[in-house]
Amino acid sequence: MALVCVQRADPADSAIWAHTSARNESDHGPVRWGMPAITADTLTLPRIAAPAPTDTDRPVRSVTTGPRGYEGEGFPVVRAFAGVSARDLDPFVHMDQMGEVEYQPGEPRGTDWHPHRGFETVTYMIDGRFAHQDSHGGGGLITDGATQWMTAGSGILHIETPPAELVESGGMFHGIQLWVNLPRKDKFAAPRYQSIEGPQVGLLSSDDGGALVRVIAGDIDGTSGPGATHTPITLAHATVEPGARLNVPWNRDFNALVYVLSGRGSVGPVDHPIEQGQLAVLGPGDRITVAASRTQESHRPALEVLLLGGKPIREPVFQYGPFVMNSKSELIAAVEDFNAGRFGTIPPNALMPHRPSR
Repeated sequence: MALVCVQRADPADSAIWAHTSARNESDHGPVRWGMPAITADTLTLPRIAAPAPTDTDRPVRSVTTGPRGYEGEGFPVVRAFAGVSARDLDPFVHMDQMGEVEYQPGEPRGTDWHPHRGFETVTYMIDGRFAHQDSHGGGGLITDGATQWMTAGSGILHIETPPAELVESGGMFHGIQLWVNLPRKDKFAAPRYQSIEGPQVGLLSSDDGGALVRVIAGDIDGTSGPGATHTPITLAHATVEPGARLNVPWNRDFNALVYVLSGRGSVGPVDHPIEQGQLAVLGPGDRITVAASRTQESHRPALEVLLLGGKPIREPVFQYGPFVMNSKSELIAAVEDFNAGRFGTIPPNALMPHRPSR
């Protein structure tokens, strides 16, 4: 089989390898935001400082709409980064929004066993549960509001699949999987897991109390997230009340991306419209501004966004399915190592994906 090297291939190819206006508190009172495993009163949280007169808002360079597709054994995803250049994404490689979907009993599906090398996967469960297991003895359950941070490094086999109770009873499933590139010096780091539970994330509010920000990794205005990263990044999930505005300080050395999980609003200094499934790539500046429309969908009363950015690695990126390396020869070696069983073996009594009976 010929090995084709591209800057950013659709990770669906991994199937080849898987065997084979601003709101006033006096008007509305305290706002209590909730997501699974996290409830916070924004009036009691640290507040993001208002912009300094010399601060500049990052302008919107582009807005793209992610196409919908299917991953693994057939669960729905939005390909959030589709159509965006690798240079604009660096240090990120790929992101899927998984769901949001309400499964009926017997419907939930996951992925089969598959390899990874050369990057980190970040699986953030907003609602629902995901079981995981790997060839290095790791495993567990990613529950509501939790994050699994997996450093694939030198190579690992793993599986992510809905747990039996979700398959049997059905229920909500909504999450994100983000791929973070590793620099050349860390491509062959030892594989490891970080399990981040929902209550561990850093919490803070906008200066008017109209938005809740959950910091998963990095730092926002002095509030840090628990995620330990090889590549310096910031990753946060924000809920913005209708009519409220969130203005966040952002590291000038980082790129800046805003992805809408649900709802609608605007981004940037001139209020560029943005809605569910869209990604805004921002230009240079000191701060990110996001505003929620005053009218939202009835079942989603607020704007939900991911804020993400990092220090660009600026190294060659060669990707083929689940391998992200610096050269074609390294991709070939990854394939050979996988075929030779050097990524480990599937353990006895391993998790297996649910496949509906026909």
